[in-house]
Amino acid sequence: MICSVENLELADLIARKNKSKQPGIIEHDKNREANIQQLHESLVNKTYKTSQYTTFTIYEPKERIIFRLPYFPDRITHHAVMNILEPVFVSMFTADTYSCIKKRGIHAAAYAVRNVLKDIPGTQFCLKLDIRKFYPSVNHEVLKQLLRRKIKDQDLLWLLDGIIDSADGLPIGNYLSQYFANFYLSYFDHWIKEVLKVRYYFRYADDLVILSGDKQYLHQLLSQIRQYLQLNLKLEVKQNYQIFPVGSRGIDFVGYVFFHTHTRLRKRIKQSFARMLAGNPNPASIASYNGWASHCDSKHLLKTLLHD
Repeated sequence: MICSVENLELADLIARKNKSKQPGIIEHDKNREANIQQLHESLVNKTYKTSQYTTFTIYEPKERIIFRLPYFPDRITHHAVMNILEPVFVSMFTADTYSCIKKRGIHAAAYAVRNVLKDIPGTQFCLKLDIRKFYPSVNHEVLKQLLRRKIKDQDLLWLLDGIIDSADGLPIGNYLSQYFANFYLSYFDHWIKEVLKVRYYFRYADDLVILSGDKQYLHQLLSQIRQYLQLNLKLEVKQNYQIFPVGSRGIDFVGYVFFHTHTRLRKRIKQSFARMLAGNPNPASIASYNGWASHCDSKHLLKTLLHD
């Protein structure tokens, strides 16, 4: 049960991991047991309501408004939901999606792309696209209907509906938003793989890569994808989509640029690495960038950066 005291206590432990010095957690700990009991009762009695968001803006890698909720009661509640729903969501995801899934992630996606590029004739061309203003464009009614295909518990649906309706679209920064976003596209993933029978398909959040040996086939797919997204999910393909030969351009995806013969770090990550080294680097930062570099062909890059 999401609202059980045991689940809420577990959610509290998970939500605070490596964040124990945050002011919201310090404040919560002054009345921890009473707060958990109060949250339990508000969920059981259906008086829980999402708190007011605060927002701030980030500018890297691109400008975005980030939404933030108080630690208590909201972030604990979101973790309590995911303690129960994560296996339900993960069971919906195809093997071709990589964000917000344990033991997948960026490097698993990179490995998968590198692996299929061994089929050179079948991966001559790439369709690369993303969705226009994806998080703000998620339609609440569509999301609720998709959730009702998988979830029948009316109390849980009441809670999810309230969280969904607490802001327009899906607020970036909200813990549940990344899972809702992945779930929102999960039926689309199944349509791509099981109805259209697309062989080489990769999705990380709303970034999509499809590979084929037939350029015209990719143009036809793009038309079908546009129609599906518009009719079923009220979404639009961003106008910067590309269909191009892999051999001459490379596939810029999940922080790397993939060719048939080699893989490079994305230019922006190389630049960030160089800036970090030129400043006051610490061992953790160097290790992080070395981790990125270890998943591509980077011996020359590391030699240049680390020994200049």
